[in-house]
Amino acid sequence: QVHAVESGGGLVEPGGSLSLSCAASGRSFSDDVVGWFRQTPGKEREFVALISSGGNVKKYTDSVEGRFTISRDTSKNMVFMQMDSLKHEDTAVYYCARSRWLSTHTDQYDGWGQGTQVTVSL
Repeated sequence: QVHAVESGGGLVEPGGSLSLSCAASGRSFSDDVVGWFRQTPGKEREFVALISSGGNVKKYTDSVEGRFTISRDTSKNMVFMQMDSLKHEDTAVYYCARSRWLSTHTDQYDGWGQGTQVTVSL
């Protein structure tokens, strides 16, 4: 069973950039849809972006469209998310996970990692 491992979070000023990485542990997720989600205290985990197994289909939540870019490197069994023009409201723990479906719903995903904290602040 695949298990995701996220990295790349940190503290960044508003307007700055970060690049998150999602590695697969246990088996390859080259045949899977991979999604990024985020969660803040007291709120439900929300969809951010997804990428199809072939990398040709990408979806974003409206609030990050044009600022975040999801990509994957199948040879390295990794998925990335470049986050530019970061805003305070992007502060959250970011998680990646895999799915069989091009879904924005958390219950369609499994193999969740521990998450990586992104903090956008002066």
